[in-house]
Amino acid sequence: MKIGLTGGIASGKSTIANLLVERGALLVDADRVAREVVQRGEPALEAIASTFGQALLEADGSLNRKALGEIVFRDKASLAKLEAITHPAIRTLMQERIHKYAEQFPNRLVIADVPLLYETNQAHLYEGIMVVYVPAAVQISRLMARNLYTEEEAKRRVELQMDIELKRQKAEWVIDNSGTLEETKRQINEFWKSQRLP
Repeated sequence: MKIGLTGGIASGKSTIANLLVERGALLVDADRVAREVVQRGEPALEAIASTFGQALLEADGSLNRKALGEIVFRDKASLAKLEAITHPAIRTLMQERIHKYAEQFPNRLVIADVPLLYETNQAHLYEGIMVVYVPAAVQISRLMARNLYTEEEAKRRVELQMDIELKRQKAEWVIDNSGTLEETKRQINEFWKSQRLP
């Protein structure tokens, strides 16, 4: 079975992905793939440099991710330009890996961790979607603690994504990650049993 895993920023998707991997799932992580497609020599990096300027490249030709982030997270039009470059490359590489896993391990659960799954209209690629849920106020406080953002910056990052309540409504499975780790693990175990996974 191939499922998409998503949620809001700072909702704890990585924690959920790791819990599922511990149970035997195979993971394809969009954030990791996103870093791969902007390595030196990759077409996406060349497109970023020509769109946003050579100043975004380090002396060794690699991407200055912080400088790029400062541009795109302040302006939705710039973010849209970046996503038009990177998303197709990320999606192609992810789907190649997912299909390879599904062929090699037909009885295993394959998870695609995709933060912007709904925003990029990818839900149809999976047999079901699991949303990691925490209320927006929790996302904001976690971002402030984790990334040392101001409240304003944390809110802006949260607001760039689809409303978490809407994601929750669209999902086949919802894991509420606003409680304790034990409560989260219990929900993962229930999901695993409900799907009769090995």
